[in-house]
Amino acid sequence: MHDKHDKIETSQLTTAAVQMNSQQDIAKNLTDIQAAIIDAQAKGAELVVLPENCCSMGAQFATAERFDDLSATIAGYASTHGIHVLVGSLPCLYRPDGTSVPNNRLRQVSQLFAPDGTRVARYDKIHLFTATVADKQGNYNEAATFEPGTQTVVAPIETADAVYQLGMMVCFDLRFPALAQRLRQAGADILSAPSAFTYLTGQAHWSLLLQARALDSQCMVIGAAQGGDHVYKDGNIRQTWGHTAITAYDGTMLSSYDDSALNKADSNAAEQDYALVMASLDRDAQKQGRQKLPIFDCHRLA
Repeated sequence: MHDKHDKIETSQLTTAAVQMNSQQDIAKNLTDIQAAIIDAQAKGAELVVLPENCCSMGAQFATAERFDDLSATIAGYASTHGIHVLVGSLPCLYRPDGTSVPNNRLRQVSQLFAPDGTRVARYDKIHLFTATVADKQGNYNEAATFEPGTQTVVAPIETADAVYQLGMMVCFDLRFPALAQRLRQAGADILSAPSAFTYLTGQAHWSLLLQARALDSQCMVIGAAQGGDHVYKDGNIRQTWGHTAITAYDGTMLSSYDDSALNKADSNAAEQDYALVMASLDRDAQKQGRQKLPIFDCHRLA
């Protein structure tokens, strides 16, 4: 952990991305989430990012009924352990203004909680996954279940020594460079990308997309991912790519977990059902890199 003097000189924020293999046992997933938060805080993290669908893979409507109490539970973890927690996503029955989502759909909601447990920001996923993939599920149409969000969100992360700006994304958002660019234009230092990429699309594009969005925005990108097999109650199995990773503003891969399934032989996941990937944002180095390659001074199309 950096001491206070180090933070003032280098303006660094230590971050942790969590890889999970969430099933539909919400209580078990919460146990893993709390353990990961405790671990990340003990290792010096000031921000921990959980993956998409962290409380349940599938069972979206049943999980959405518990949106408020699940949010409060994880906010309590943030408060108890004194750390910023980004809840990758939870399904929600209502829009940010409190009105119900019409047409029997939900919103896919990412939230940032401060170390005192207050909610700093809510971001509703804008881009909904639509694809035909050569896996057991075949067709994906997230819009059948979810209504897209309409607002971009940049939220402050306040530490004892500095304030950092977090641009919030979720999974399929990674495929849209205009969003990453807009978040940078709104002041983002970091982009969060909690995800549950399919095995095949992740294998093909996940690392490339993290690096590309970092290059587009000149922001650190935190890709917290679901990985492994997820068994649904109807017997179907969904496979996700994992490979949680954190990428620097210049596209350099700072740290990664190089597997889909959690490898219990790995010391990083030896006795727990999660893995941590950690890296620090050096904002001074990022600022210098932006000055040397001032792409946002040259941008003409937006």
